[in-house]
Amino acid sequence: MYDLVIRNGSVIDGTGSDAVTADVAIKGDKIIAVGSVAAGDGVAKREIDADGLVVTPGFVDMHTHYDAQVTWDPYLTPAGWHGVTTVVMGNCGVGFAPVEPAKRDWLIGLMEGVEDIPGAALADGISWEWESFPEYLDALDRRQWVADVGTQMPHGALRAYVMDERAADGNEATEDDIARMAELTREALAAGALGFSTSRTPLHKSIDGELVPGTSADIAEIIGIARGMAAAGHGVFECALHHPEVPGSFGWLREVAGITNKPVVFNFNISDLAPDIWRDVLVQCEQAHRDGLPVHGQIAGRPVGVLQCWDGTVNPFMAKPTWQALEDLPRDERLRRLRDPEVRRAILTEDSVPTSAFIEFMTTRFDKMWAFSGDADYEPDPADCLAAVAARQGIDPIELAYDQLCSEDGCGLIYFPFLNYFTENLDPLWEMHQHPLTRMGLADGGAHCGAICDGSMPTFMMSFWTRDRTRGQRLPLEYIVHRQTQQTAEFYGLFDRGRIAPGMRADINVIDYENLSAQAPRMAWDLPTAAPRFVQPAIGYRYTVAGGAVTVENDEFTGALPGRLLRGPTG
Repeated sequence: MYDLVIRNGSVIDGTGSDAVTADVAIKGDKIIAVGSVAAGDGVAKREIDADGLVVTPGFVDMHTHYDAQVTWDPYLTPAGWHGVTTVVMGNCGVGFAPVEPAKRDWLIGLMEGVEDIPGAALADGISWEWESFPEYLDALDRRQWVADVGTQMPHGALRAYVMDERAADGNEATEDDIARMAELTREALAAGALGFSTSRTPLHKSIDGELVPGTSADIAEIIGIARGMAAAGHGVFECALHHPEVPGSFGWLREVAGITNKPVVFNFNISDLAPDIWRDVLVQCEQAHRDGLPVHGQIAGRPVGVLQCWDGTVNPFMAKPTWQALEDLPRDERLRRLRDPEVRRAILTEDSVPTSAFIEFMTTRFDKMWAFSGDADYEPDPADCLAAVAARQGIDPIELAYDQLCSEDGCGLIYFPFLNYFTENLDPLWEMHQHPLTRMGLADGGAHCGAICDGSMPTFMMSFWTRDRTRGQRLPLEYIVHRQTQQTAEFYGLFDRGRIAPGMRADINVIDYENLSAQAPRMAWDLPTAAPRFVQPAIGYRYTVAGGAVTVENDEFTGALPGRLLRGPTG
C-alpha cells in the first residue's frame, strides 16, 4: 500500500522535459512510482486528484537567511508559503556560528545591518545553544520545520571567532589565523555544512556602519579557507561581490575553484554603476568552465527592488528633520501627524540632513520610483514612474511620493528597483536566465525585512516568466521548474531531490497554475517582540508535500513538520 498517490496531474519532473499526464505514488518519504498507478481500494492511504493541476518537485531555494529564524519559526516563512521544500542559509558571510558568548550581540548587529533583520527580534528569538559550528548543527538537529534546512559557514562569524578584536575589516589575518579558519571550515563541512560564504561588497555593513569582517581580506586568507574546504571534500563557495568589481575578481574565483574542485558562485546583479559588464562576466564564466573551473553566477528572478513606506526601513523623506522627529512615535500617532497639512508642507519643503550617497540615491531619484498598488508589477513602464507622472500633472514628484505613502490608510508603497533594471525592462535577466552557467537564487528569504520582499521569488518565477510577462519574451514552464528544482538541488550536492522519479525524496508541489500568484506585499508585525517585516504569501498551492507529508493544503499550513537538518551532500 502506498501512503499517497497524486493522480492525473500534469507532471513536470524537474529535468526540463516536457510535462506528461501521470500519477505519482509515494511511500514514506520516497517516490515509488511515476506513470500509471493502479486504482482501487487498498492502493493508497490517501489520494489527491491533480486533474487540471501542475505537479512539480518541491523548490530548492539556495539563497536564504533563516540562520536565526530556524530557531523560532518551524514554517520558515516566506519560503514555506511558496512551495519551497529545501532551503540553504548562511549566505553572504553572515550567520550565528561559531560564536563566543561575548560576541553574540555583535553578530546580531552584523546581521541587522547587512540583512535588515530587526536586532530586537534576533535578540529575543534566538535561543543560544552553541558555540562551535558543529554545536550549532546539533542544536538545529533537535528542531523540525516544513522544509529541510542546509547550512553554510559564514566568514564574518568565523573571522570574529578566530581573531576576536582584530576581526574588523582592514586588519590582516596572520598565518596562524588563516590556518585556524581553514581548520574550523573543514570541521564545519565535516559536521554537515553544505558550503562556505563570504562578502566583499561595501554595501554590507553592520548596524554600526562597519564592513563585514573580511570584506577586503587578503586573498591569501580566502585561499587558505579554500584549502580547508578541499580537505573536507565537498562544499560550495558562495560570495557577495561588489558588482562593478566582478570582472576583476575572476583571478581568485578561478583559484578557489581550482583548489576545491567544487562550485564557486558569486551574486550576479546588474547595477547602474557598471551596467554593461554582464555579458563580459558570462564570457569569463564560460572560459573558466573550459578550463575545468566551475565558476557560476547566481542571479535573481526580478529586480532587487526596495519597497518604500512609512513603516519600513526606507522612504523618500527619511533624511528630512521633521520625519526624523516623528519616526519613533507610535504608528497611529505618527500617521495622524503625517496627515496634518502643516507637517506635510514642512517635510516637502525643508532641506534634508546630510546622508550617504546611497541613501540620497534611494530617496531622490523619482525617475526610479513607481507607485506599487494592486497587482504587483515588477517590470514597470518608465512612463509610469513618479517623475513622469508628475511631469504630466505639472507638479513636483515629491508630492506624489508623499501622497502615495499616505494612501491605503498609511500603508501605501513605492517600488524602487535598484538592481537589474538599468534598461527599465527585464530583457537582460531573460537572457541571463537562459545561460547554462547561471543559477537561480538571491530570493533572500528571511532577510531585508523592512525594505525588500523577494522571498516570493519561486512563485514569481512560475507566474511571471512563464505566463504573465507582457513587455518581452517569456520562458518555458518546464525550464523554470528545472531552474529551481534539479539545478539548485544538485548545485549543492543534493542529488536525492529536485526531480520527480522513483527513489527520489517525495518533495512535491501540486499547483493551480492558472491562478498561481503572490499576494501584494504588506507589512506585518509578527517577528519576535512584534518587530515588523514585509510578507507576501502565495495563492495557488493546492498541496505541498515534503518528505512524503502534506505540509500545505489550499495555501494553508497543515501543521506537519517533516523538515530536518541536512548533514552534508545527499544521494
